[in-house]
Amino acid sequence: MNFDAFSLKGKNALVTGSRTGLGAGIAIGLAGAGANVVVHGSKAEGFEEVLSKIEAGGAKAVRARADLAETKSCEDAIAPGYMETDVTTALRSDPVRSRQILERIPAGRWGNPRDLAGPAVFLASSASDYMHGHVLVVDGGWLAR
Repeated sequence: MNFDAFSLKGKNALVTGSRTGLGAGIAIGLAGAGANVVVHGSKAEGFEEVLSKIEAGGAKAVRARADLAETKSCEDAIAPGYMETDVTTALRSDPVRSRQILERIPAGRWGNPRDLAGPAVFLASSASDYMHGHVLVVDGGWLAR
């Protein structure tokens, strides 16, 4: 297989909700594969860390603050499982609930936003040109149990 198909060199990517969390992990991953990235968020703060990580890797990055609620599209998607983000802090901090969740994840750990980078690069690259309307599950095996 020619792995150049996974290169995103010369492509531009808009990653919605990418100033923090899962979106940031995806944006950084796409930039690592060569894409220039528009970092999106609906709030004004939180862009600098992601922008600096992308630019440190040699890609171009710009910020876009916008509400994209009216955008309609039918594309491929990633369905993440339980991930280490600010949104899941309470669950991860609760020893009983966290243990219950981890017991049900075959990978035995919470996902990390970086775990979504490879799948996002695949979906954005020409390696997935024949995929349309697919939801790629990245959940540590949660649905397979």
